[in-house]
Amino acid sequence: MSEFDAHLLIVDDDERIRGLLQKFLIRHGFLVSAARDAAHARRLLAGLDFDLVVLDVMMPGEDGISLTRAIRESSTMPILLLTARSETEDRIAGLEAGADDYLSKPFEPKELLLRINAILRRVPEAPVVEVAPKLLTLGPIRYDIERGEMWQGEELVRLTATESQLMRIFSARPGEALSRSKLVEELGRDKGQAQERAVDVQITRLRRKLESDPKQPRYLQTVRGAGYMLAPD
Repeated sequence: MSEFDAHLLIVDDDERIRGLLQKFLIRHGFLVSAARDAAHARRLLAGLDFDLVVLDVMMPGEDGISLTRAIRESSTMPILLLTARSETEDRIAGLEAGADDYLSKPFEPKELLLRINAILRRVPEAPVVEVAPKLLTLGPIRYDIERGEMWQGEELVRLTATESQLMRIFSARPGEALSRSKLVEELGRDKGQAQERAVDVQITRLRRKLESDPKQPRYLQTVRGAGYMLAPD
């Protein structure tokens, strides 16, 4: 997807921020809708398809984390949360709820643009060597490397944008441990401990979809001192 045909939804109760972001992102080629609160956002989401939601956590009425959970019940659309700088709990809760990334307020609009483009940019598919299997088996789960699809029996497993990116990264190197900093880099995120912790949360979410017992992972393993590794059958 080119970022120039992406339709974004900005949800923020601060009219000034909403207006500024809308103008800035339209100037950079996006189609942008804006909502003043979660109820307004729900009405827009019911009638329109969006490629990404930029969502403020602190809003009167329903907050951004609750809305993230609601969106995740039926959609894998990327969600970028805007959080107050000091609220670490909000960031972790947001990622647990299914957000793809977060940005602390105050921020430069250019940084928001970089984050949005990083989320929308698909990780380039790793060249598949001829002898490599096109399908990875992870117990009852099958992962189609070329299509980037995960199946359990006849059911397609819903993956968020970040979970899809992680599966593409891991499936390109099965049996190889990848460090958290390497995963952050391949996801196109800024370096730093906060983003490495965010990766840990995304791995936990992905394990819930992959493992029969996520606390004793068999397929998406933690390799002490080295990082995470996908270990197919």
